[in-house]
Amino acid sequence: MVEHHVHDHRFILILIGDSGVGKTNLLLQFSRNQFNLESKPNNCVEIDVVNINVDDKIIRAQILDAPGEERYRELVGTYYRCTIGALIVYDITRKVTFENVERWLKELRDRRDQNIVIMLVGNKADQINLRSVQREDALSFSERVNINLFMETSALDKSSVNNAFTKLLAHIYKHVVLSKKGVDMANHHMVEPKGQTKNVGGHEDVGITRASELKCQFVELNCQQCHYQQRGMEGQFCQKHLDMSF
Repeated sequence: MVEHHVHDHRFILILIGDSGVGKTNLLLQFSRNQFNLESKPNNCVEIDVVNINVDDKIIRAQILDAPGEERYRELVGTYYRCTIGALIVYDITRKVTFENVERWLKELRDRRDQNIVIMLVGNKADQINLRSVQREDALSFSERVNINLFMETSALDKSSVNNAFTKLLAHIYKHVVLSKKGVDMANHHMVEPKGQTKNVGGHEDVGITRASELKCQFVELNCQQCHYQQRGMEGQFCQKHLDMSF
């Protein structure tokens, strides 16, 4: 079994997209093999940690689950600069969520350089009878705006969920790390959550820690710079806790 703190590379990913497209359940399925029918929109950025094996290298993925509501857009934007990969998620049954992908993409690229690896994800593919976004249109859009990868998934029945995350992580490893572009970025320092390591659904080891279960050390120290404290959101991760190098 892989030790909890042992890994060859650490990648920070972020899930973004409109509220209600299924970002949280996608991450729950990938990290815990769970689906929550009563899932509610996030009001903070949460994090799960997953270890996978790529070419005999242990990749630790720290995956940020970002809220999709408009009032949190500025907050979400502060996390872009510490990520090396992003999944932009839309709901194939709600065309407006697909139309808003371009805005999410612009905000991401405005705050992040072109080395970030992006996957477009059309979720809720199990609801084929309610489809309002055609796969061909999404694929054509991805190619037009130079999005690296595209996939349709279903968080409900787990179709292609694992494949989406592992494909993105493998692409980052092979096209960013091995090409020696952004090695420092890929191994960017981040506070190590104290999650437990366990075997889940075919993954080598999965260490799970929800950010809401941890108290930001800057809040504990009464740091006046903690933007979460200023917003009355004590007990959540602030940017400084996510990345001590800033």
